[in-house]
Amino acid sequence: MTTDDLESRLVAELTLTPRLFVLRRLLAGAGAGAAVSLVLVAVLLGYRPDMAAASQTPMFWWKLVYVLVLAMVAFWSADRFARPGGEGGSRRGLWAIAPLLAALALAIWQLADAPASARMAMVMGGSARVCSWCIIAFSIPPMVGLLWAVRGLAPTRLVPAGAMIGLAGGGLGAAAYALHCTESTGPFLAVWYSGGIAGAALLGGLLGPLLLRWPIARLELR
Repeated sequence: MTTDDLESRLVAELTLTPRLFVLRRLLAGAGAGAAVSLVLVAVLLGYRPDMAAASQTPMFWWKLVYVLVLAMVAFWSADRFARPGGEGGSRRGLWAIAPLLAALALAIWQLADAPASARMAMVMGGSARVCSWCIIAFSIPPMVGLLWAVRGLAPTRLVPAGAMIGLAGGGLGAAAYALHCTESTGPFLAVWYSGGIAGAALLGGLLGPLLLRWPIARLELR
């Protein structure tokens, strides 16, 4: 096989990618995974029984906004990393610092405003030992969906792509878990929710090089 023959074979079946194909594929993977997480939380843990009353409190919505904004930033970054080169993906990912700083500021403000005897309870709550692990567990379905989506595209920077996939999965998993969790303090959110989401991002970064590699086609050379 000559070089010209090889080039002809490689481009013979090329077609234009449909408009918004990458976005639709990522949304499909994330949406399917998030739906699975919501079902798993409902079946395994149950949604909080005081949902109607809790939804009237600012902290209920702040938890959801915080984790979903992290997921959205990571999704936005993963959209770039799903393409060759991943230009702009790292810059987009840096926007995750903004919600993290906002959560930290809320935690510091609440701790400063509370009596010293109450501060440890605000950080630990009643579920510190399981919160981060639950978030990591419920991040797996959306992470799997996004890994499937990105693997079918053209990522080249596999570690940051995997990390952004994990961060997005962590945010979505945390949102699902928040429908069960009754913790309502900023310090708990900043420490244990952030820790679980960070753990999911680390897991995604480890899985990226293993699961996002392009399949290698064997060409018969003659």
